Amino acid sequence: MVPTGGRAVGDVTHPPRSLTGPSIGVVAQSISVGGRSLSLASQSKFRRLSITHAAMMAGDAAMVVALADSMFLSISPAEGRDKVLLFLVVSFAPFLLIAPLIGPFLDRVAGGRRTVIQIVACSRVVLSLLMAFLVDNVALFPLVFAALVLQKSYVISKSAIVPSVVRSETELVEANSKLGLVAGFVGFVAVLPAALIQLVVGSRATLVYAALVFAFAVVASTYLSADVVARHEAGEAEKVQLHSGSVFVGSIVMMLLRGSVGFMLFLMAFWLRTQSAGAAKFGAAVALASIGTVIGNASARYIRRRISEEQMLFGALGMAMVVAFLAALVGSVAALIALAAVVNLAGSIGRLGFEAMLQRDAPSANRGRAFATFETRFQLAWAVAGLVPVVITLSGPEGALVVGIACAGGLGFVLARPRLVGATA
Repeated sequence: MVPTGGRAVGDVTHPPRSLTGPSIGVVAQSISVGGRSLSLASQSKFRRLSITHAAMMAGDAAMVVALADSMFLSISPAEGRDKVLLFLVVSFAPFLLIAPLIGPFLDRVAGGRRTVIQIVACSRVVLSLLMAFLVDNVALFPLVFAALVLQKSYVISKSAIVPSVVRSETELVEANSKLGLVAGFVGFVAVLPAALIQLVVGSRATLVYAALVFAFAVVASTYLSADVVARHEAGEAEKVQLHSGSVFVGSIVMMLLRGSVGFMLFLMAFWLRTQSAGAAKFGAAVALASIGTVIGNASARYIRRRISEEQMLFGALGMAMVVAFLAALVGSVAALIALAAVVNLAGSIGRLGFEAMLQRDAPSANRGRAFATFETRFQLAWAVAGLVPVVITLSGPEGALVVGIACAGGLGFVLARPRLVGATA
């Protein structure tokens, strides 16, 4: 269905008892019978998107397991830094320049975002197989970062599609929460066979397993509806509302939270390699960060019932700030791993708070176009912040201090902004 008048029209064929889609068990059951994938055609729009999303996240989880014992994490930090910097810049440069330009075009083409998801899934199959053959070769680096770019491109397209697979705007926060829970649950489940394959056979076989999971995502994505995200250009009311003070401040907070997530990922990847059992500790950091994301997605909609959207966002930023300063003070590996988990937890809570704020303060905005626009900015913040620990050699405590200062600066800006506006009025 086509979103009209800024409202995302959902799947009218949904049964009344199911608001936004499946439980985690339904998705798991659907994936377990992947051989009967034609049954996807009878599923609701949200369920089809959930199954595709689960497969994409499961493939990512398998890739992380494979890389934990590969050249990507075993190469010396000094040599790795140069290559990571080079490939981050090369990989993200076209993403930074092209994404804002092609996004609006894709939004106005029937099935444009669906096509992107299909291309990304197919590309992930190819990249996983190439990584399997080059797992002990320095050429693994560009493949890994190409996979990261594709992952971010998928997230943006998925965010644009979500409003068209629910029946009303009031279901958007719940839908995104469910998608986060599905991703966390399926990602955890996918790690188990990946870890077993990794232990018994090795990284190559694990990457082949990831390729098979992405191949299922290709099949599942063909059942996504060819909806138009935004048939018309943004009107004046939409532009004004998307640049309102609350939406602007909320987007700044979310960029800080998402940037902190990217910063912590690369900080831990490099710093933990200087510690004993670095690969195992990095795996623990990634696992706990994923758990933090799941907890955030599970709790955010309940938190929203008790506090306002602004309080959700600013509380999430304040939580990340406090834990960051504590981690910098303690300075242990455990404290930094805990910070990685809390940053992901805060990012999940903040994201759902921002989405609710967008619904409230930009009622005339097309949700698909708005979500894709902001998600692009947040993913770019993730990339730019991730460059910092690559360019600058930081210890874990120093990196935690950077996160704390950045979050404190964001809170200071938020609190001072009303006075700044008054002073310039």
